[in-house]
Amino acid sequence: MPPRWPRQPDRKDPAYRRLDDRMNFAVHVALFAVTNSGLWFFQLLNHAGNTAAIWPITPWITGGWLFILFLHAVYIFKVADYSYAAVEMGAPPDSPPTRGKSIND
Repeated sequence: MPPRWPRQPDRKDPAYRRLDDRMNFAVHVALFAVTNSGLWFFQLLNHAGNTAAIWPITPWITGGWLFILFLHAVYIFKVADYSYAAVEMGAPPDSPPTRGKSIND
């Protein structure tokens, strides 16, 4: 069942940004799993009985992508600031937009 959001989605809402970032990370993990399982499947299928690997770059692709995935996880779970203070002007998403003083005021 897909997640439901109780109010209008707004990227300035910290709770929405946190959920959105975690869903993007889940998509990143899924793409990693699907792509690398396919790469390794064909690597092992073609490698059966042969001593030479058909795609010698496969471990580098997996390792590099895994490192990028690890950096993505560190950012999402440790570095990202999902507080209202990190949002533009510090206003909560349900409050009306604030306006600066005009020249005529």
